[in-house]
Amino acid sequence: MNPENRVEFTKDMKDYTLLAPNMADVHFSLLGNIFTQYGYKAELLKNDGRAVVDEGLKYVHNDTCYPALLVIGQLIDALNSGKYDVNKTALLITQSGGGCRASNYIHLLRKALRKAGYPQVPVISLNLSGLEKNSGFKIRPSMALKMLSGMIYGDLIMLLKNQVEPYEVRKGATKELTQKWIDDISEMFRHGKGFSMGAVRKVLPQITKTFAEIEVKKEPKVKVGIVGEIYVKYSALANNHLEEFLASQDCEVMVPGLLGFFLFKTDNRLEDIKLYGGKKIKKIAMQIAMWYLTRIETALREAAGAYGDFCVPEPYSHIKEKCTKIIGAGCKMGEGWLLTAEMMELIESGYGNIVCAQPFGCLPNHIVGKGMIRKLKELYPESNIVPIDYDPGATRVNQENRIKLMLAVAQENLDK
Repeated sequence: MNPENRVEFTKDMKDYTLLAPNMADVHFSLLGNIFTQYGYKAELLKNDGRAVVDEGLKYVHNDTCYPALLVIGQLIDALNSGKYDVNKTALLITQSGGGCRASNYIHLLRKALRKAGYPQVPVISLNLSGLEKNSGFKIRPSMALKMLSGMIYGDLIMLLKNQVEPYEVRKGATKELTQKWIDDISEMFRHGKGFSMGAVRKVLPQITKTFAEIEVKKEPKVKVGIVGEIYVKYSALANNHLEEFLASQDCEVMVPGLLGFFLFKTDNRLEDIKLYGGKKIKKIAMQIAMWYLTRIETALREAAGAYGDFCVPEPYSHIKEKCTKIIGAGCKMGEGWLLTAEMMELIESGYGNIVCAQPFGCLPNHIVGKGMIRKLKELYPESNIVPIDYDPGATRVNQENRIKLMLAVAQENLDK
């Protein structure tokens, strides 16, 4: 038995319910459906509110990063709810092997489960690095390809949804189309279709075409970009429903997709080899991965510009070249220089009003986020960036009031 008494998820636990924290609605809905197709009873958690925060504070020290506190609080709160048989439930959490949350959550969660009285609940590490293995949970090649394709589809749907929904003539049309594509893509996956490179290149433009056909009434609106630590940037639980709040203020919202983060993390492995050396086989593997992801990125960008008048994301190579002139490529802990790069891209794309979501306890985010605002202001005098702290003691009212001040300046600039 290992030092932390890890409970393995075994083959005879196939009938267990797998609970997973939600982050990005479209992407994770597709991910959950993929798990179901492979025989797992997966469920994305939707429990929200102060109760989750308070539960997290019981088991995670408040000096630990806020996303860790929230994820663990949400999982423990779900087990406490009585909705699940705790002897037939397992928890699923990502683990990438990075230097911060991506590696430490799983160990904090197991410690919290023992304290909460659930030592029998297995925790499954969702990773592609062989960090932990469970005999009852395997990521097959076809499953991994579906997960990657789901991320690409999710990125495009999110990109288009955010640009159409604020202007739709028939309210709810964009939301209905979004759900239709989630259902249609999941059905394609179920029949073994839609996840090869050729299929992805064929389906992506179809998605754009349908969003371009939604009737809209274009009118000047304040355009707001959202950046930050990856969980707080996407998760409504973590950012107090930031996107919904901005929509209520009649804004158009732009949130960078997940593909850029995957390219960044893969590219980091090559930077490590460049800086410190490494095995030739690893370098070749990462070069192949970068080549494949770049091909997908090209397909996504071409599809986004195929119909309508949508804002198309810049290539990863372009934003890296531009950003690393002001911050080194070796600055890669957490979101690293990519966070700064995303702000630069947003400003240049017309989304110069930016909310930089900063979780308490995330030092890298403060350095490459809040710490770079002054430099960005020098480069882009028209930028309007507000850093917002998210932590157990921060009130939603105070956060929204600070954002409203930023929006007031944005509206003045728009009126001019």
